[in-house]
Amino acid sequence: MIDYNKVLNSKVTDIKPSGIRKFFDIAEQMKDVISLGVGEPDFPTPWHIRSEAIHSLEKGRTRYTSNAGLLKMREEIAAVTKRKYGMEYNPNTEILVSIGGSEAIDGVIRAVVDSGDEVIIPQPSYVCYEPITLLAGGTPVIIETKAENEFRITPEELKKAITPKTKLLILPYPCNPTGAIMRKCDLEAIAEVLKGTNILVLSDEIYSELTFGTEKHVSIASIDGMWERTVVVNGFSKAYSMTGWRLGYAMGPEAIIKQVTKIHQFAIMCAPTISQYAAIEALRNGDDDIEKMREEYDMRRRLIVDGFNKLGLTCREPLGAFYAFPSIESTGLTSDEFCEKLLYSKGVAIVPGTAFGKGGEGFVRASYCYSIDHIKTALERIGEFLKELK
Repeated sequence: MIDYNKVLNSKVTDIKPSGIRKFFDIAEQMKDVISLGVGEPDFPTPWHIRSEAIHSLEKGRTRYTSNAGLLKMREEIAAVTKRKYGMEYNPNTEILVSIGGSEAIDGVIRAVVDSGDEVIIPQPSYVCYEPITLLAGGTPVIIETKAENEFRITPEELKKAITPKTKLLILPYPCNPTGAIMRKCDLEAIAEVLKGTNILVLSDEIYSELTFGTEKHVSIASIDGMWERTVVVNGFSKAYSMTGWRLGYAMGPEAIIKQVTKIHQFAIMCAPTISQYAAIEALRNGDDDIEKMREEYDMRRRLIVDGFNKLGLTCREPLGAFYAFPSIESTGLTSDEFCEKLLYSKGVAIVPGTAFGKGGEGFVRASYCYSIDHIKTALERIGEFLKELK
């Protein structure tokens, strides 16, 4: 008999599975469950984008593309990035098309992190940054962002976290799960801390199109002196409701993108050709789709935030992404206890804040990329649950 404990990679076996999946797996075995757990738009991919994919199939466009992706697609990414965010990238050498934003994040971390390098990660944040850093041989350095700072990383916190071993700072804004954003003045303060160092930045901007209020998204790469040290990761899943198309991209200095492309070349080859043709159409003609979905999310956002606050679960206004992050400390339950009891007693699935780091204790994540009726029903059941706790 093989002793699998001796043959499996200990870096992998030591990593805990995603805390998000636990509640999904339970919910799948139950009937009449209302889920606010999945970070996936409930809109179908707009028809004109799907139609372009069908057309590409009819034309037989089913062969490999270059490793970096179709040049037409990279040119459209560059054009949209310049138009919306004022940043310029050479589509030939500074943009890589990836399998979703997740592959781009993995590739960037592996391309820059050596064994023993430290990676600063603000938490609560998306679940992949810490395990990918560990798999690359790096050391995660966690900054637990605070509710009183609207879950934004501060320059003071960053200064304290930097050591001679610091290689990379991850900026996950707009943030999953907190809905936090970094304003231009916040980013300028972070840039001041980084100036004069060799610290690189991975800016995960997958929710850049989903911000609310008067201030639009600002990329740290657009701040003076930051372009040369920043790799921006973005994609199509959230803005265009293209989760299953698995398409993202990384943009940054040629010296870094060249190495990320090398990893992509050997591990992946290229992103799906059909998805790339669909994405070209999305980039060229998808602005109206984004705006319609953002307006709908905004209505849902206001509904769910108001709903949680009326129930006595303090919920700060999320200014980006499509998640609410209410505090459940008033119940006396841990985040895991709250979510498990709620799921079993009322059939409502939400995610404990601890799935996104230790700093998420006392909070839960509820996605509002669901219908108004769906959200109302979930809030009603949560209200019943809270009454029964008293």
